[in-house]
Amino acid sequence: MKRILFCMAAAVFASAGQPAFAQSYPAKPIRIVVPFPPGGGSDVIARVAAQKLTEAMGQQVIVDNRAGGGGTVGAEVGAKAPPDGYTLMLIAPSYTVGPSLYKLSFDAANDITPIIQLSQGAFILAVHPSLPVKTVSDLLALAKARPDELSYASAGAGSGIHLAMALFLDRAGVRILHVPYKGNGPALTDTIAGNVQMLMSSAPSIMPHVRNGRLRALAVSTAQRSPTAPDLPTVAEAGIKDFDVTLWHGLIGPKGVPAAIVSRLNGELNKTLKTKEMVDRLAADGVVPAGGTPEQFAMIIRRDIDMWGNVIRKAGIKAD
Repeated sequence: MKRILFCMAAAVFASAGQPAFAQSYPAKPIRIVVPFPPGGGSDVIARVAAQKLTEAMGQQVIVDNRAGGGGTVGAEVGAKAPPDGYTLMLIAPSYTVGPSLYKLSFDAANDITPIIQLSQGAFILAVHPSLPVKTVSDLLALAKARPDELSYASAGAGSGIHLAMALFLDRAGVRILHVPYKGNGPALTDTIAGNVQMLMSSAPSIMPHVRNGRLRALAVSTAQRSPTAPDLPTVAEAGIKDFDVTLWHGLIGPKGVPAAIVSRLNGELNKTLKTKEMVDRLAADGVVPAGGTPEQFAMIIRRDIDMWGNVIRKAGIKAD
């Protein structure tokens, strides 16, 4: 009987301790590791999230930029941190590319704790105005008539815009030459100059040049039309069925972050993602709030790891 009473008391104590644990967190500053340099879209989203968490949780949340290795340097730091909720990491689709391009010291799907998807947006397929095409169908017809004569720019072998175009070309069954650059800026500059004919990149980098006539937008990469460019058809609407490439950002922690902490972070961020201020801040970067559960975000991470792994293997892509 004494043993039974002891076990019952222990169970009650443990269950009562969970809310107290969640309420006492955070007791010190939290850092968000960003595996990219300061100033880019991912860094901006991380800093907005950090500001909002600071306000909501009464403890400073700082951004720690750890760029290098195609995002793998920061990923290693985030994945190997103590699972106490005080080190989080902002990730983008490049995180799901890493397992197929680099030798990682951790399992990108299983050695993490997904917390929340913060944003989602579209890549935009755009061509130089000198190219005699107005639609995706026009582009595919021209590419089939002139195989390997057209070219597209990317931010480097294995970059997100490279893989998005590689998937597009594979699904379309056409051949267009890949011209890799050292970053999105040079790739965009050379496309605007007409040295390459097209690229697929984020809405904030593409749309200003579409509006001033230096590029012509053909389609968006997501399954649904983008609020940033609602008049543009999706690639799927243009005839390449089931094409859906999303530019997203989200927060994860190392494996083993307590469920009470995950729930607290997820709840606070879901609330702030619904505010007009957050909607407007994200819209300035060409994306919309996402939100949802940790389980939903885990499914997206696993889906993209599988999808990009297949693209990389099929196209024989190697990292720069």
